Amino acid sequence: MKLRQFGFIAALLAAASVAGSGVHPQWPARPVGATQVVSLEGLRDAEFGATEADLTRRGVLRADEEACGHALVGHGAVSPIFVDDRLVLLWLDDPMSTPEGISAGTPIGEVRAAYPGATDLPAPPGSHRFAGLLARDGDRAYLFLHDGVTVREIIAGYADWARRLFDEGYGPC
Repeated sequence: MKLRQFGFIAALLAAASVAGSGVHPQWPARPVGATQVVSLEGLRDAEFGATEADLTRRGVLRADEEACGHALVGHGAVSPIFVDDRLVLLWLDDPMSTPEGISAGTPIGEVRAAYPGATDLPAPPGSHRFAGLLARDGDRAYLFLHDGVTVREIIAGYADWARRLFDEGYGPC
C-alpha cells in the first residue's frame, strides 16, 4: 500500500472517530434504490486484484489530488486501496452497502444477524478508533467499523489486508 493511501485512510478514521464521539445522530433515510452494492468480488467495473494500470486503461481509475490518491470514476463513495499495484480494499461510504443490505448507519445487531460468524475486533485501549467486526469469507472480508451502536464505515476486500488495516491504524496523508 502506498504511504499516502495509508495516510488518507488514517485521516478518514480520525475524522470518523471524532465525528462519532458525543451524541449519535439519527441517520437519514435514503430513497429506495439509491444504495450501490459492493460484493466480495469488488464492484462491477473494479474487481479485487485488478491492477492500477488496467483500471486506468479502462477509464475506471483516475488520479484525485483531493483524495490523496486515486478515485473510481462514477463511485464517489468508494476509495480504492492498492498494494503492489493491485486493488486490495475498497473503503465504502454511504450509500454503498453489502449484498445483505448493511451500510453506514446500520445497527450492529443487524450486522451480527447478517454475519453471525463475524469476529469482534475491539478498539485498542486508550485510542479514539472504532471497534470492528470482521466478516470473513475465504480470502475476502467485510470490515465493519462501529461505535458500539451503528456501523460507521465499511471496508471490503482481501481479509488479510482488512485485518492489517484495522490492526495497524492510520496516519495523515
